[in-house]
Amino acid sequence: MNAPAPDYDKQPWAAHYGDKFPRDLPALRHAHLPALLADTAKRFAKQVAFTTCLPNGMNGSLTYAQVDAHADTFAVYLRQVLGLQPGARVALQSPNCLAYPVVVFGILKAGCVLVNTNPLYTPAEMEHQFRDSGAQALVIVDMFADKLAGMLERTQLKKVVVVEVSQFFSPVPRAVVRGVMRWWNKTLPPIGVAHVRLPQVLAEGAKAQQRERIDVASYTQGLGPDSLAVLQYTGGTTGVSKGAMLSHGNLLHNMNQAFAMGRSHLEDGKEVILTALPLYHIFAFTFNLLCFHAAGARNVLVPSPRPIQNLQRAFDNYPVTWVSGVNTLFNALMNEEWFTAIPPRHLKAAVAGGTALQHAVAQRWQRITGTRIAEGFGLTESSPVVAFNPLHGKMKPGSIGLPVPGTEVRLVDDAGHPVAIGTRGELIVRGPQVMQGYWQRPDETAATIKDGWLYTGDVAEMDAEGYFRIVDRKKDMVLVSGFNVYPNEIEDVIARMDEVLEVAVIGVPDSATGEAVRAYVVAQGEGLNQERVRDHCRKVLTDYKIPKVVEFRKELPKTPVGKILRKDLKAEFKSRSAA
Repeated sequence: MNAPAPDYDKQPWAAHYGDKFPRDLPALRHAHLPALLADTAKRFAKQVAFTTCLPNGMNGSLTYAQVDAHADTFAVYLRQVLGLQPGARVALQSPNCLAYPVVVFGILKAGCVLVNTNPLYTPAEMEHQFRDSGAQALVIVDMFADKLAGMLERTQLKKVVVVEVSQFFSPVPRAVVRGVMRWWNKTLPPIGVAHVRLPQVLAEGAKAQQRERIDVASYTQGLGPDSLAVLQYTGGTTGVSKGAMLSHGNLLHNMNQAFAMGRSHLEDGKEVILTALPLYHIFAFTFNLLCFHAAGARNVLVPSPRPIQNLQRAFDNYPVTWVSGVNTLFNALMNEEWFTAIPPRHLKAAVAGGTALQHAVAQRWQRITGTRIAEGFGLTESSPVVAFNPLHGKMKPGSIGLPVPGTEVRLVDDAGHPVAIGTRGELIVRGPQVMQGYWQRPDETAATIKDGWLYTGDVAEMDAEGYFRIVDRKKDMVLVSGFNVYPNEIEDVIARMDEVLEVAVIGVPDSATGEAVRAYVVAQGEGLNQERVRDHCRKVLTDYKIPKVVEFRKELPKTPVGKILRKDLKAEFKSRSAA
């Protein structure tokens, strides 16, 4: 199914479409992702596809041909050895490493469905996702496999495959890495469940493939754009983790949409992208993994960007041309002397998503690196990209840019009626990248997708040129004496202070005003106090937006991607107040 052409004629952003930024999406060249992967492997067979770069300098790489061959073998293992059927769910719980693309591509080539799972999940979170998805096989990194104790009998999992961060390294570097992890860092706990290691899996798959003379392409018969490819779990509208059903067509269309916005800075077969964001997150999965693999790039995988010094070897050793991140990652890099003293010389573009990019961070990044951060917007339910600042054209500070080709966007009030230009409303989306729904949750799907429109829960406004700006999440809005206050606005103001490293703003109950603004600040150095922060805010903000309390912290709670968790700060405040 190809994307219908939306009616752009009356939309302000239509004037920005042109030769470099196409108005409409092209027809899909491939019916499904495995067809794309096969073509890519042929085009770039001998080039390095992925490199795992560790902080100690140890590394390993795979070419496009090697990744493709290993993925084929893994697909045969799933279908012939395990006996999985088309559409079977296979969970993957791994940080960024060479095993990740091999397993993902193998699952897709087998005609199965990938269940992306955060490796930092607690056992309870893991069990919920495995049971909800009905996953029949699990691929898990050895560092966290001890969490499986006592869990398997309560799930449908038939087989556990264990991978390593140093998978596919040559023998000596792998032995060094394994030795350090086992004896020095002690990060390799004993695994108390029956399992098989990836090398044995690939050996069994290779034997079955040779014995039965299997054409792996036969596994994709019957697959099409509407076939389910990935279950990407998200909190959705209620906070209960749900699987967003992303089809092959959803992801292929979203790749085309991302390419449309960035092609001016992208040369097939010659890019090097640094992947510090975890690939199990939808932003890095679609943008870093799928898009840049299709473009023949070398993908430098960093298993963990924390501490931020973990990225130094990658920047030092590879000619990085692209980097994606969130606000906190860019901010942290610019507070490292090794980064500011010798900024990356080959960098073409930086892309921000996942959370609001603060204007002060964007300005400083351009000053240090000579490149701009292109901010975009998306969500799990839209594969994820909805809007983007085109790299070749006009960027607006604080804006998420323009709707990507093939996408309709509206801002609506609480009754679902469109609002006027410059007026805030909930951002709703319709396009070929919008998910099929939530896995086995028709009620949640109906509450989120209405008449084909995805209700994002984000408050935004559009200017006269068609550029959008996210104001905040509806649920994070603070109501002070009847006035709407958006934390993003206050955070952006406080972040402009040189002494501020990070900031988060929440609303808390207040007897006089209903709710009050409370700010949490991580300061650089000493000397910053509450009154200085409040005085700074008074220069820019009206009185009811000024934080009533500013609390200083050594660090703020974050997701593995680097999003600051306002909900954790709210929960902590509520707990302290009750006590």
